[in-house]
Amino acid sequence: MNKQELIKMLEDIEWEDFEAKEAKSEVPKSSWETVSAFSNTAGGWLVFGVKKSGKKYFITGIDNIEKIEQDFLTTLRGEKFNKKILVGSKKNKIEGNDVLAFYIPSASSKDKPVYFNSRKNTFIRTGSGDQRATSEEIDAMYRDSSYDQKDKEITKFILKDLDVETIESYRNYLKNTAPEHRYNKFSTEELLSKLGALKDGKVTIGGLLVFGKEESIANVITDFRIDYLEIMGTSYSDAEERYSYRLSEEKNLFDYYFSIMERLLKKIDIPFKLKGDFRDENPPQRIAIREALVNLLMHSDYFSPAKPRIRSFTDRLEFFNPGSLPKSIDQIIQEDFSLPRNPTISKIFRVIHLSENIGSGFHKMFEGWKTYYKSEPDISNDIDMYKITFPFTTEKGGQKGGQKGGQKGGQKTEVILTKKQTEVLSYIIEDPSITRDELCEKLGINPSAVQKHIKKLKEKGKIKRSGGPKGKWIILEDLSD
Repeated sequence: MNKQELIKMLEDIEWEDFEAKEAKSEVPKSSWETVSAFSNTAGGWLVFGVKKSGKKYFITGIDNIEKIEQDFLTTLRGEKFNKKILVGSKKNKIEGNDVLAFYIPSASSKDKPVYFNSRKNTFIRTGSGDQRATSEEIDAMYRDSSYDQKDKEITKFILKDLDVETIESYRNYLKNTAPEHRYNKFSTEELLSKLGALKDGKVTIGGLLVFGKEESIANVITDFRIDYLEIMGTSYSDAEERYSYRLSEEKNLFDYYFSIMERLLKKIDIPFKLKGDFRDENPPQRIAIREALVNLLMHSDYFSPAKPRIRSFTDRLEFFNPGSLPKSIDQIIQEDFSLPRNPTISKIFRVIHLSENIGSGFHKMFEGWKTYYKSEPDISNDIDMYKITFPFTTEKGGQKGGQKGGQKGGQKTEVILTKKQTEVLSYIIEDPSITRDELCEKLGINPSAVQKHIKKLKEKGKIKRSGGPKGKWIILEDLSD
C-alpha cells in the first residue's frame, strides 16, 4: 500500500508527519533518532508494525504489543533522553495485525535541543527523514531555550561606552513623537535604565546593540551588521549586476533603522493622499514595511553565524531573520502572542512608537500589505531562521511598485515629498491664490526657503503657476485617490 492508503486505514489519527518502523519483536534503535527529530521540529507520529520499502508500506504487525509499548514508553521516561518525553499512543488492528502509533509532540523552545545519550545525537526532521543536527543548529536551539533573556544579559560596558549622539537622537525622537511621555523628564541614566538598556550601571546587550559605539559592539559581536541589498531583477541571475546598492555599515541598530527605512520607502508605492489638511504619512503599506523592519531588528539572533538581511528585488522585498519564531505564524496572529526574542530592543522601539507587540505587529504586516498590494506576505519558518517576503504582485498577477527610478514597464515613477514640501502643497490646495509671503508667514520660514520648496514641487510635477504674480496655483494631479 502507499502512504495515502496507510493513512486511510489509520483514520483515527490526525496526520501531520509520520515515520514507519517494522518493530516486529523489539523497539528499533533508529526510533530514538525519530523521537529526537520530532521533538526538535514540529512533532509527528511514530508507527510500529509497518515496514516501508521504497514508497510502499507493508503491515508486518507486532508480536507482543504490550511489551513493545511498555519498553518504548519506559525509555522515554527514563535517563536515555536529556528531557522526559510524554507521548500519546494508539493501538490499531490492520489486516489482522497489531499496529502501534505514538504521537511525539514538539518540545517547547525552552526544552530544546532534545537528544539521547549525548548532544551529538540531536536530530531534526527535514522533509520526511531524520537528519543529525549541525553544531550551528544545536547552538541556535540553546539560544532559543533562553528565548527572551539574551538581550537582558549584562555586559562589561557602562554609560560612557554608549554613543552620545545616538542617545540624543533617541531623546529628540521621543520628545517629538510622545511629548507627554513621562520618560522625557528622566535623566539619561534614568531613561536608559527604564528602557532596560542599563541595569545596575552596566549596559545590557540590548542597550549596547541599539545605543552602542561601533567598537563597543564589536567586543561582544565580532561581525555585527544588518545586510541590505538592492537587486535590479527578480533574482541575482537575471540582474545585470549582483546588486545596484549595498548599505554601508552603521554603528548601531538605531542608525540602521533610519538608514534602511529611508531606502525601503523608495521601493513601495505611497500615492499622495490627504488626511484632513495634510498628506497621509502612514498608509497601511508603509506601516507594514515599518513593522517588518522593526520585527527583524527585535527578533534577530545576533549571535547566529547568519546575519539579518533585507533584499529588495524588482518584484518583492525579503526580510531574513536568523533565529526562528517562538510559535507558528497562525498561532502568533490568532493568539495575539507576544514574545520577542529581544525584549529590551522591542521596548526601546515601542516607546517611540516604532513597533507593536509581536502579535499585532504581524497583523499589521499582513493586513497593511494586503490593503494596497492585494496579496499577503509569505512567511517561511525553520529551526534557525524565518523569512518574510512581501510581493509587489497583485492577486491578478499584475505588479505594483517595485524598484523606483524612472518609467519601467509602463509604470509611473513614485514621487516622494519631504515634510515641508507636503505642508507647502497642503496650503496651496487649501487656497490656490495663496502668495509666497503668506506661505512664509504660515510656515515660519524665509522667502528663499519657500521658493526652494515651490521649485521642487514644480520639478516633481505637483503644481504650476497660472496668470503671473496675481494668478493662482494649479494642482497637476488628482489628489483624491
